[in-house]
Amino acid sequence: MTILSRVALTSILLAGLFHSEVQADGGLANPFDPVTIADVQVRISDHGSVVLLLAEGKAIPIFVDLIVALSIQGALNGEKLSRPLTHDLMHTILDAYGGKVLQTVITLKGGTYYGALTVAVQNQVKTFDSRSSDSIAFAVHFKAPIIVGRDLLDSAGGLLEKPKADML
Repeated sequence: MTILSRVALTSILLAGLFHSEVQADGGLANPFDPVTIADVQVRISDHGSVVLLLAEGKAIPIFVDLIVALSIQGALNGEKLSRPLTHDLMHTILDAYGGKVLQTVITLKGGTYYGALTVAVQNQVKTFDSRSSDSIAFAVHFKAPIIVGRDLLDSAGGLLEKPKADML
């Protein structure tokens, strides 16, 4: 099985964790219906550091600690710090072993965001449970897709407005 087919299988299995609803026409609707995040932004708000996952004119806000916010912003800007942060270190380690992040899937359960980080190393693909912030940071460092369900985008994604929070 190729790495890409393993990633597709992982996505299918993750999508299967979510129940399907019956549509008015009697067909099944998959509430997960994957959406790939088009852009990631880091902001500072009155409530702390926030990562915005942007897709289809909506933004999903995920509050993160300042160090993770700095790591994500540094990766978005292509900045290299004089000393590596944890995500930089893991990026270097995975690179050294020929590994890479293939994707991350962000979900929301009981008011908490989760990340399912899919990593490939030496023809092995594994998916790891992680904090959403770490999962997003690794995806940004590796330029890997960040995927959310249509249900999450519709329920947690607010319409984009002119930014009121400062950019980090």
